Amino acid sequence: MKHFLSFLLMIFLLSCNNDGVIRNPYLQEVGFRFDMNLNLPLYSKLTNIGSVVFIQNAGVGLKGVYVIQSGIDQYRAFEASCPNHVPNDCSTTQLNGIEVTCGCEDYTYNLFTGSLTNAPDDGERRYDMLEYRVVRSGNIVLVSN
Repeated sequence: MKHFLSFLLMIFLLSCNNDGVIRNPYLQEVGFRFDMNLNLPLYSKLTNIGSVVFIQNAGVGLKGVYVIQSGIDQYRAFEASCPNHVPNDCSTTQLNGIEVTCGCEDYTYNLFTGSLTNAPDDGERRYDMLEYRVVRSGNIVLVSN
């Protein structure tokens, strides 16, 4: 019985695979940490659902990070570089309300979900925005990767 259980455990462990996340081949995932104090005027609008702040500080993401309050005390953060090609001169997305648009091919992404909203129907693989971790502690919102 002991050998049978060991065999089952081994089969179970060998059958496990990764979480199914498909990594974006165009965007390098860089490590960073950035704190935002919601008491400061620069970030205070993040106290309203649907409000977006663009962080363009050096070392925060590849081309900056968009942070949105997506629900009550819920925040999401996304890379500002278009996820469907290597970063270049036209790949920094431009904010338009709760969406951003890539100037290279006019792809539009929703900041509540990070989803590409106007993908062409050509059978090619397209990527959603690269999302970063966000944690709120009191009036501090921490964005990191």
